[in-house]
Amino acid sequence: MTTLILEVDPIAIDVTVTDQKLIVNLEDGRSITIPLAWYTRMWHGTPAERQNYQLLGDGYAIEWADLDEHIGVEGLIAGRRSSESEQSLARWLATRDNQGELS
Repeated sequence: MTTLILEVDPIAIDVTVTDQKLIVNLEDGRSITIPLAWYTRMWHGTPAERQNYQLLGDGYAIEWADLDEHIGVEGLIAGRRSSESEQSLARWLATRDNQGELS
């Protein structure tokens, strides 16, 4: 079994989210494109929620506060999908539905 060893810490400098993809530009000039379906909260988010992100620390992770989603850049490079359980996602979706009813 091999282990991913990074020579430098990957640092995000810009993020673009489309209807289908999450695109992260790194400080070293690389861009990573990930299917949005890998992150179900992002998939269910509105365009405005998807665009409302902030880089954490020096860009080691990305946070979407409106979606309660945090994605580490190293995990993106390693190809890690969201590990959220179906039960957790269902609870989150129910909360979103309830918020819409309260508005």
